[in-house]
Amino acid sequence: MEENFTTKDSLAKQHGFTEADFEQIKALGISLDKIEGELMLFQWGIPKITLEKPATINDGILKLSNEEFQKQAEFFDARKDELKLKKFVPASGAASRMFKFLNEFLNDFDHENETINAYINRKKDKNLPIFLAGIEKFPFYDEIKTKVKELYNDYYFLESHEKSYRFIKTMLSPGHFDFANKPKGVLDFHKYETEITTPVEEHLNECAFYASSNSVSHLHFTVSDHHEDLFQTIIERVKQKIEEKSKTTLHVSYSHQDKSTDTIAVNPNNEPFRNENGQLVFRPGGHGALINNLNNLDADVIFIKNIDNVIQNHIQEITIYKKGLAGVLIDLQEQIFKILKAVENDEIAERHTPEIIHFMEQKLNIDVLEDVHKYTIENKLEFIKNKLNRPIRVCGMVKNEGEPGGGPFWVRSCKGNVSLQIVESSQVDTHNTEQASILKKATHFNPVDLVCSIKNYRREKFDLTQFVDQSTGFIVHKNNKGKELKGYELPGLWNGAMAKWITVFVEVPLVTFNPVKTVNDLLKFAHQPQNGN
Repeated sequence: MEENFTTKDSLAKQHGFTEADFEQIKALGISLDKIEGELMLFQWGIPKITLEKPATINDGILKLSNEEFQKQAEFFDARKDELKLKKFVPASGAASRMFKFLNEFLNDFDHENETINAYINRKKDKNLPIFLAGIEKFPFYDEIKTKVKELYNDYYFLESHEKSYRFIKTMLSPGHFDFANKPKGVLDFHKYETEITTPVEEHLNECAFYASSNSVSHLHFTVSDHHEDLFQTIIERVKQKIEEKSKTTLHVSYSHQDKSTDTIAVNPNNEPFRNENGQLVFRPGGHGALINNLNNLDADVIFIKNIDNVIQNHIQEITIYKKGLAGVLIDLQEQIFKILKAVENDEIAERHTPEIIHFMEQKLNIDVLEDVHKYTIENKLEFIKNKLNRPIRVCGMVKNEGEPGGGPFWVRSCKGNVSLQIVESSQVDTHNTEQASILKKATHFNPVDLVCSIKNYRREKFDLTQFVDQSTGFIVHKNNKGKELKGYELPGLWNGAMAKWITVFVEVPLVTFNPVKTVNDLLKFAHQPQNGN
């Protein structure tokens, strides 16, 4: 209590916090120590990560043949009915980035005085021509076109560029479809012969395929509280159909990003940013906040995948790779648990330790101190237990095809320890030529394709918050009603939030990675009806 008063006094004196501010903070459930820590981060900055080298095949990334993937998938199938499986899908974000170039078009297009072609030439817009050329291939085309005809009696007399303008306007208008303000998960992604499906439905299909045991499948979405009803409406409509087709009972649950994980915003001078009413401004802490949601789940094996990474074709093909990753996880988990139980039961002698150390280095990518062989047997066992009694993640990695986002690297900590991490480019000092060179040499990319174990060898849940590297957050530059601000995002869910997990990277084929970052991605092969679909 005394410490809290001290923090309160410090915030009042150094940053001008008022009683009204403290009431606002209390209502959000945010601790004063957390706010003080964030304000210090803005002041001192966040140290950049030190890259040692990129993770590559046979040096941090495991490459399996198709036969080996099949074998691991069969191993998983043989074990899965003893386990509770769950699929975890972060799905709270709105689709604003997906339609960014179309919103820019509506804002900048001089409808009265120029044609769409003139706008494209003026803005050198490369995305709009692709959208217009493929417009009839979008799964939502017919529904929006019907609405446009209903709204405009003169539709059949309009020139084609005017029809396109009104189509885009209707699609994004808050009074009509409002696509950019809806979550990606509820938008029409795929058109089949007899139906149109959303990512929510595709994730339910996938879940039944590879994340079910004893004919039961559990799927968990993290959603914003004001969008949960949109998800529920879709699930109520399609759940029974998928259950009958897959002969699997589906259980769907939801959670929201906890407001207490929001972070304080500051102005360019690192003082608390205030809105027009003089109130402090807090921002969502980013996907790293979802480590708390993951921490609240009860499952032996958890599959993690982004909401927009779904596929219309080849669901059965990608199932082999998802099950294969789970097979690798369970295989390693069984070996780790066997060692930890032997340590607990005092069954490990000095002669056993070299083999265990070799397993830790070669199979689990654990950096073992050079002088560990000099330790007493008691200290060796303590070291082994400390390194092995952790959550485990097996992460799929695809070959780098130029997609923006994080990648797998060997990273050196400030204490000199080297570990495998998924690193975003913003975490790297690109002004340092050596670091920039290592970053460019990345051979693989992180598609957010994880299989996780969050229980220990006694089948007790870990407290996942104890395995976060708090020094790996992000400072971001944003805008609030024309005013510049800086925000702090928590260590990313698959970056710093899992930094102290046992980490294994496995190469997976590109067919498993089909994100929809812009609406034009829906025109790609993976999202178009083919092969009889």
